[in-house]
Amino acid sequence: GTPHIRNTRNESKFLSVVGALMDFNQSSGFFVEGDDAVYKFLTEDIEKIRQLATVHISDRLRRITVNTPYKTIVGVSLDGGLLSMNIETEGIPVEQLANILLAYKEKRKYYRLKDGSFISLTDKALEDVTQLAEGLQLTDKQLTSGHIEVPAFRTLYLDGLFNETQDTLNPVRNEAFSRLAQAMRSFGQTDFEVPPTLKGVLRGYQETGYRWLRSLESCSFCGILADDMGLGKSLQLISLILNRYNTAPAEERLPSLIVCPASLILNWKNELTKFAPSLPVRIIIGSAAARKQLISDIAADEVVITSYDLLKRDIEHYSDKQFHYFAIDEAQFIKNQGTKSAQSVKQIVCRQRFALTGTPIENRLSELWSIFDFLMPGYLYSYNRFKERFEQPVVKNNDEHARAHLKRLISPFILRRVKSEVLSELPPKVNSVISVDMDTEQRNLYNAALITGLQKFKSSAADMQAGEAKLQIFALLTRLRQLCCHPALCFEDYKGESAKLEACMELLSEAKNGGHKVLLFSQFTSMLSILKKRLEQEGFSYMLLQGSTPKEKRLKMVDSFNEDDTDVFLISLKAGGTGLNLTGADIVIHFDPWWNMAAQDQATDRAHRIGQTHSVQVYKLIAANTIEEKILKLQEMKGDLASVIDSNGEQTIMNMSTDDMIALLESR
Repeated sequence: GTPHIRNTRNESKFLSVVGALMDFNQSSGFFVEGDDAVYKFLTEDIEKIRQLATVHISDRLRRITVNTPYKTIVGVSLDGGLLSMNIETEGIPVEQLANILLAYKEKRKYYRLKDGSFISLTDKALEDVTQLAEGLQLTDKQLTSGHIEVPAFRTLYLDGLFNETQDTLNPVRNEAFSRLAQAMRSFGQTDFEVPPTLKGVLRGYQETGYRWLRSLESCSFCGILADDMGLGKSLQLISLILNRYNTAPAEERLPSLIVCPASLILNWKNELTKFAPSLPVRIIIGSAAARKQLISDIAADEVVITSYDLLKRDIEHYSDKQFHYFAIDEAQFIKNQGTKSAQSVKQIVCRQRFALTGTPIENRLSELWSIFDFLMPGYLYSYNRFKERFEQPVVKNNDEHARAHLKRLISPFILRRVKSEVLSELPPKVNSVISVDMDTEQRNLYNAALITGLQKFKSSAADMQAGEAKLQIFALLTRLRQLCCHPALCFEDYKGESAKLEACMELLSEAKNGGHKVLLFSQFTSMLSILKKRLEQEGFSYMLLQGSTPKEKRLKMVDSFNEDDTDVFLISLKAGGTGLNLTGADIVIHFDPWWNMAAQDQATDRAHRIGQTHSVQVYKLIAANTIEEKILKLQEMKGDLASVIDSNGEQTIMNMSTDDMIALLESR
């Protein structure tokens, strides 16, 4: 035959390339060892060698394959209140799926199966299966079993994910699952009948809210009615309770329980009497012995009202009680999961839970977790998992993916409408900031307090623990805020003026001359006392509401103010920031700013709510070049955290580090 002629140049090039790709020893020749080297050889290096020579592959090597995962199919069905799922991925043994997904999350290029073959981890389906597993918090045991059960409240999340991954996960839904997903998408758009006595009473958006609550109940889900303050959340819940009272067979009736702040108990009673007079109402108040008897005597048809404080004191007496509806009003009261209030509401036995709040997030995402833990335990996972997956990425890293994922999880179970969306007939709210310059005497006192306070702190800071240091700085901040309001709050013998008091009196005089009524808020009751004295001196009529005002008297004062010619309603921010309907006023003055914007907005909405027929003018009095300007800036940095549910919230001062608190004082 034809003699073979060696091409030494090509041989040299071949040996050079192979030598760079493979190891070599005299006894074995060229070789590769280790999974990384074998995978690289099979996926990259063989092709490079084929460019130089014909490659013959042995049967043994041929059996070591590199596979891209084949078709993935996820089947889901609704059965007995649970979602039953199966995950099948051709080419991946189900018992090895958990380890394969772990390798994918570790950003490895491959996974070597027990039979020696390789799975390439670049397939899009693996990303989507990983997202599915993480979203449902699936355990390794669940993944390797091939059969998974999760609560039905994951339906809409799953359906949304399936719609986005149709080409990779190839989902197969049974009819019951599809029906439930469709029902969840149309919450509030159903044809549930409004109670006959409330037809024409409920506004259009309130009918939608009532139907949303009914829809949630029909699917055995719970939710947060998070409408803006003043939109009538209580009326929407009353409609729901009244409907069941009117339609449920006698043998299926159970009482309903409403828990609210103590100051709102009588408001709830009045609302029920006004809109659902046929409902029997039981208020749990009085001595411990009286409350015990009242709880013992609860009847099936009743609506029971108590406060957070009394519920935690009386919780043992509720152990043998079962309610149909259990609603918590001003649900931000359980925002701290470790408090007795939060723990006690979670012990009540009921069939249906709802939360009402205009501010689901006042300061941090953990508040939202606590409310959901009351409504549907486990829905937002354990708190540690929630913190790791959502709170830290969203708050610290502004992670848009985590934010979008959280929003997709919670949106089916939160209904939030703001006034501008649903009440075109409600006049607008106009906000104005009035910056006031302090006179020399007041400024000198402020600067002296700031300088000496910081010097004192820094001289002793080294000996303090973090908590003690924060408290001392906070005390200094409070003193500075008081000096901004009026130096007499700190110095009994102060005889000078307060710039803000004078500005406030000018506003009040202008308001009175124009025929307007005013709500005037301050956090300092001592400031309200000074304002009260000044109003008396200048002939203004006024009312004063603070923490010590009896609840019965509060309602009478509110009714009187809305009907009479009283010029000014002085209100302590903490005592009267929620639950009061003061639409008789059309001007709101915040004498001093608070760290929490949501608290101020709630106070403003005592006037800017249903029943208001005038535009509401809101004035914020700010002492220029002081800590108050910095508070205002903190209030304005409010968008990111609350945008998850379109609420208002920001970081509170006590959540700041000591260094940040000092920087707040020292910055100009």
